[in-house]
Amino acid sequence: MSKRRWRGVVGAAVAFIALCAPPSQARDFSTYRPTASATRISPAEAPKIDGDLSDPVWNKARPIEAFYQLEPEEGAPPSEKTVVRVLYDEDNLYFGIMAYDDGPITARIKQRDGDIDSDDIIRIYLDPDMTRRNAYIFEVNPLGARRDGLIQNNTDVIYEWNTIWQAKTKIMPNGWSVEVKIPFRSISYGSRADWGFDLFRLVRRANERIRWSSINKAIASQDITREGTLTGITGIRKGLGLDVQAFALTRYQQVWDSPHTGTGISFRPSGNIYYKITPSLTGTLTYNTDFSDAPLDQRRVNISRFNLFYPERRDFFLQDAASFEFGGQALSVENDPNAAPFFTRRIGIVNDAPVNILGGVKLSGDYNGIGIGALSVGTARGAGAGEQLLSAARVTMPVLTESKLGLIVTNGNPTGQSHNTVAGGDFQFHDSDMFGGKIVQGDFYFERSFDTKAGQDDSFGFNLNFPNEPWKGWFKFKQVGSNFDPALGFVSRSGIREFVGAVAHRWRFSGSDLRWLEVGSWWDLTTGLDNSVQTFIPFDYWVGGYTEAGDYYMIEVWQDRETVPAFTLPHDIPVPAGTYVFDVVHLRTETAPGRFLSGIEDIQYGGFYGGTLLQTDTTLNVNPDDTFMFSARHTMQQISSPHGNVAIHVESFDTSVNFTPDMQLRGQLQYDNISKDMGLSVRYKWEFQPGAELLVVLGDDATLNGTYYQSHASTFSVRLGKTFRL
Repeated sequence: MSKRRWRGVVGAAVAFIALCAPPSQARDFSTYRPTASATRISPAEAPKIDGDLSDPVWNKARPIEAFYQLEPEEGAPPSEKTVVRVLYDEDNLYFGIMAYDDGPITARIKQRDGDIDSDDIIRIYLDPDMTRRNAYIFEVNPLGARRDGLIQNNTDVIYEWNTIWQAKTKIMPNGWSVEVKIPFRSISYGSRADWGFDLFRLVRRANERIRWSSINKAIASQDITREGTLTGITGIRKGLGLDVQAFALTRYQQVWDSPHTGTGISFRPSGNIYYKITPSLTGTLTYNTDFSDAPLDQRRVNISRFNLFYPERRDFFLQDAASFEFGGQALSVENDPNAAPFFTRRIGIVNDAPVNILGGVKLSGDYNGIGIGALSVGTARGAGAGEQLLSAARVTMPVLTESKLGLIVTNGNPTGQSHNTVAGGDFQFHDSDMFGGKIVQGDFYFERSFDTKAGQDDSFGFNLNFPNEPWKGWFKFKQVGSNFDPALGFVSRSGIREFVGAVAHRWRFSGSDLRWLEVGSWWDLTTGLDNSVQTFIPFDYWVGGYTEAGDYYMIEVWQDRETVPAFTLPHDIPVPAGTYVFDVVHLRTETAPGRFLSGIEDIQYGGFYGGTLLQTDTTLNVNPDDTFMFSARHTMQQISSPHGNVAIHVESFDTSVNFTPDMQLRGQLQYDNISKDMGLSVRYKWEFQPGAELLVVLGDDATLNGTYYQSHASTFSVRLGKTFRL
């Protein structure tokens, strides 16, 4: 009999025994918080990180084997066995993981920080301060590709964050193994011997989600509220707690439009110094901060009358970004950042042009349970602004069991056109065991801006969230004053009151090609401060389904009523002031990742300010093997109105050649037919040893009009970086 058949027999026997057991023996996953221990070893015993678990030292660790499915069958034993062992010495934390698997392993991505969750993956969660809100995550796929990130407030995952760690894998006939080494110096930690901890495994071919703790299919992957505990971590060596990150950048720039003013070779040293004041509180100094490794922003053309939001991509500002988070889901980047008091892209970018950062200081982490985030940065002259000193400070303290209170203050205006200060406070409530084990969240905030030109004004709001199954829902209220002006924050729409609500029900199926079906509705009412209606969506209905194969399908319809002032669309097409009512149909399909060919198709059609709008967004991903990756995206917005027509096209191409998990060549090309601007970026990055890298970047900004190509600025740079740990 095959191994697979034996496992099926054993699994059926386990399920039968569970069904026959007395109800009192059933595990209550609403209160289940498993505990595991880390085994202390001497540095001389440390395993070699090569993916081979044959090092005898792994036998010293007590194995972690009690994993459960989240999907497709919540609480059921996994179809494949996973065994995890945890070791540590005075400098590092080690994980040895055996992911048994008799079936075909899905592994196509070999890119550092790539979308490796389209493959089989192992994910490690570490919450050293037991916040149950913020954590580090470390992910590995069978090819040894690594991705690290920060969980922020159980809501956002900041994958742009990077630190120094190692992981190696080995694929075998009965599965794949992983060895991970995480230096304690790479994370912040307090004096606790018990850490928040969880483990996750994805078996991609079956779309089977497996977890050690948090056994609830409604809990999002970035939610660590019900994490387990890793015990016994004591006697960690801090050393001097000093990391010196040094960079040497040589750049050649050719400004074709003004060759006598911006062309030439430059050498720019830069660096960061990180000092752990305590193991969980880090002070940072930065000099001549370099952002040459930041990827291109996704190009978009604005067809609304509101500002577009672009997420932060620069490493310096992403380090410990959770320390500055404010407002919870009411101001979440993923949810609705309108009226956020602090948005780091305001630093170093003025009037859409980059401005050099001369230097800065940052304090981030935790001190005796108090969360601290403080930043002060000096920027150079440029983009019409003089030198500026820009600052922000954030303090939080835990209250109740899973909630927190906080304050924030920002000061400075990147443009230098006024003196600006913002102060605010928030309360973020979280209870993961309400109403019989349900999760309830509530976020409340108030903030006031003080500006020498705009004067004083406020923004306040709250968000209530019930993220459970089969029923889920949320309600949000937000008010943004007409003169609310956070110069270091983000406002897309001011002078409003907004009321938004949603409710949905999800059915799950067993033994079917359809895993779940969801039906929901939401509505939105936005008024001016005089209560005049600006936007009213009285109904939106959607039906979405997810298949066992991992494909997603959704259809959505809504009606929108907009009262707008006069504004213009691209190509100066006018939209007269007035009230418009239009119906919209929205279709979306996402094919399962992990295939040779996958993609997304999003189509929206309906009325649009007296005319019609056909909007398509198509993404095609090709993964022929673990070395090459190709992705193409095309968005189209075909607007027909009584005052003119316009077709907007945005093209982007992204390709990677992944020589090893630590050596990558990536190319990005973007173009839109409105500005006719083309952006090109080619980056070669090689992390030749942990903490040391070579980066080579070629960039070009040009105009493409038909067959006419005109380059405006071309750059070629080489950067060598090294982190020294003392």
